[in-house]
Amino acid sequence: MRVLVSGGAGYIGSHTVIRLVEAGHDVVVVDDFSNAKPTVVGRLEALTGTSVPVHSFDLTDVDKTEHLFANETIDAVIHFAGFKAVGESVAKPLDYYQNNLDSTFSLLRAMRRHDVRTLVFSSSATVYGAEPRLPMTEDLPTSATNPYGWTKVMIEQVLTDVAASDDRLRIAALRYFNPVGAHVSGDIGEDPSGIPNNLMPFVAQVAVGRREKLSVFGDDYDTPDGTGVRDYIHVDDLAAGHVAALDRISAGTTPMSIWNLGTGQGVSVLEVIKAFERASGRPIPYEIAPRRAGDIAASYADPSRANSELGWYATKTIDDMCADTWRWQSKNPNGYPDA
Repeated sequence: MRVLVSGGAGYIGSHTVIRLVEAGHDVVVVDDFSNAKPTVVGRLEALTGTSVPVHSFDLTDVDKTEHLFANETIDAVIHFAGFKAVGESVAKPLDYYQNNLDSTFSLLRAMRRHDVRTLVFSSSATVYGAEPRLPMTEDLPTSATNPYGWTKVMIEQVLTDVAASDDRLRIAALRYFNPVGAHVSGDIGEDPSGIPNNLMPFVAQVAVGRREKLSVFGDDYDTPDGTGVRDYIHVDDLAAGHVAALDRISAGTTPMSIWNLGTGQGVSVLEVIKAFERASGRPIPYEIAPRRAGDIAASYADPSRANSELGWYATKTIDDMCADTWRWQSKNPNGYPDA
């Protein structure tokens, strides 16, 4: 298939582009580069040995989105594009609702006009809300604790309604947990702008000397060592899940499908620090700080539906994730170059 990857220059999108090409698909990328560097495209082309067409614009621009679909052959869409920082979403809720929803509306309308019926959507475990039952299964009620999470809940509802209105559509929402790691080459990885919002890139920046120490937010949770427990999934496993979902819905008959992508195993903050120390051979200084508002004690998936229906399994361990993150960070201590 010829697959349009929105946000394809971003962290998860770029790894998925590689997996799609490896699976024999042709890829077209649309990205406004608000949270990605154009230099990733050259690295993707070097890693895949193929040219990657890139359209640089914001999907909320309806006219440009229409022009893209009118001038490119597109068989399916994988939709990553969107704002994604939880804390920023609390500070700028209108920006998040407008960007994440409007870009999806623009994409869906263009798909409808050009008879593109297959969509894989990048959702999130944040849709399980504040007090989810563990492990989290896809049949749990959805909720959210911040505007970013609510945009995922809302878009999932929109997609469910759209799929119900047209039985020719094949849509999947992939609820993933905590993507970490990097491509085994060390040439592409996570390069957050500003202060990292997530644990692993912050730990990596401490290890490489960009930051003095890590703050561990809370050590009094009801977990084995008191620190927060999360389901970390290697970004390459996650990318493979998108290809598996695309293959499944393309050949299936169900208009709307939802799958968790996670390992099913929880890892604490202190366990991540120890694993990264093993991977890097360097100490990770940290201090205990107060809990952050909105954080929950533990979050981990029940991935059995994806295992059975997609034939997909997470294969990489936390040590693999830390080793690959360290390879990326040590090769690219300042992230991607600007040019």
